[in-house]
Formats: sequence, structure tokens, C-alpha cells
Amino acid sequence: MLETAVRYAEERRWDVFPGTWLEAAGGVQRCSCGDPACAAPGAHPAHADWAARATGSATAVRRMWQQQPTASILLPTGRTFDALSVPETAGFLALARMERMKSALGPVILTPERRMQFFVLPGACVKVPESLRRLGWSAASLDLVALGEGAYVAAPPTRYGSRGAVQWACRPTAANRWLPDVEELIPPLAYACGRDR
Repeated sequence: MLETAVRYAEERRWDVFPGTWLEAAGGVQRCSCGDPACAAPGAHPAHADWAARATGSATAVRRMWQQQPTASILLPTGRTFDALSVPETAGFLALARMERMKSALGPVILTPERRMQFFVLPGACVKVPESLRRLGWSAASLDLVALGEGAYVAAPPTRYGSRGAVQWACRPTAANRWLPDVEELIPPLAYACGRDR
């Protein structure tokens, strides 16, 4: 986890912070938060001041993960990127459509909660409602959520309890270092979410 967190900070210039982790208790993986009914075991912030702890310094990242080597890797949104979260089925449909159209695409995360998170330039939360309205959709009618300032995403290889690990549907590469604007992704994502209803 430490080397991956450092790589995100050094290579991608993303802020990162450690979250909770999984602990074995009686043969069962439990979240370090201690809540037996934790909704995201091992994949949520461990501290209330997580936003202040997030850093892009490789030295600080090393120090944090040396204190807790199995901590999940969380990335705050609203800084170097925002994320558009959609159901997995809509996400794969949109991905196929965007690849056919040769659309610019940033990294995309696939979560064990069966959601896909598309990385876009910061400011998506402000633009999404108007972009959807222009396409004839209301924000409330689609399962499309913009994650911006004050939110975060769990990064691969973070594990969600026994549900599995977060994975890259589209890995971060040199080719997708420059993120697309949200307005480039809204048409295919809205179309896919509309078909998925």
C-alpha cells in the first residue's frame, strides 16, 4: 500500500491520505473503525480531519503508511480531479461508446459496490446539473453523482471487507495524464445511465 500511495503522489501528483484498514477477528475481516455494521469496511477515512491530512508529499505519505502499513488509500476529490460516479453497467456501456468515439478519457475506477468513477477536471459538481439540463435530463432522474470538494474515492488496491478490491477499469497512464472536462463525458454517461434505469 505504501509504494502505491507514494506512486500516486509522485507520478500523478494526487493528494492521498490513509483510511481505515481490515483486521482479522475470529476468522472474519472487520473494519478498524470498530463498527460491526460498517458500510465500507476498510475503505473510509480513519480521522474526521482527513481533508487536512491529505498530502501530495511523498515523504509525508511514507511517514503515514509506515505508521499503519495496511491502511486503505483514499484520494480527495475537488483538488486535482473530480469524479463522476455511475452504476457499473452504465459505466461499461459509456466506456465502450467513448472508446468507439475516441473520446478523451482519464483514469476510471471500478468499485466492489458495482460503481464506476470517471476522473475529470475539478469543478464538475457545478457543471453537471446544467450539462444534464441541456441534454434534456434532470439530475434527479439519473444515477450519476459528481464527487467534488469534501468527498473522496478509494483507490486501488484498497479492499472493501470481503466484497473485493477497488480496481482500475482504465489505469492511470501517460496518455491520460490530462483529464477531460466533465462536459466531454456527460453526454455518453447520461445516455448510458438513462438506458440503465
